[in-house]
Amino acid sequence: MTAAPADAAAPRARDAGLQAERTALSWNRTALSIFVNALLALRSGWVDRETPITALAFALLMASVAAMLYGVWRRRRLLDGRGPTAPSANAVAAVAVVTLIACATGMAAIVAG
Repeated sequence: MTAAPADAAAPRARDAGLQAERTALSWNRTALSIFVNALLALRSGWVDRETPITALAFALLMASVAAMLYGVWRRRRLLDGRGPTAPSANAVAAVAVVTLIACATGMAAIVAG
């Protein structure tokens, strides 16, 4: 039997590599797509004077800001090495719901226009 190297038992420092940057870019792309959909819906709501579409567009604008801030927060946590590397299931579910709402709002704006 060969003995294990002495450094094999020592804990390894976590190397985040480019994970933090990829995470930030991913959240920024998501926030940007929500923001663009919100602007298109807002324009459609104002032009057609559709109050529900305008209200949803403002909600989507706030959601895009929240997604951007969450991405900044996640990037900082990953760079500091704190917490799990995977986003929480609640965060992923919230972004999925907001993305679906953005798609539905965009489709409603097209149909109403």
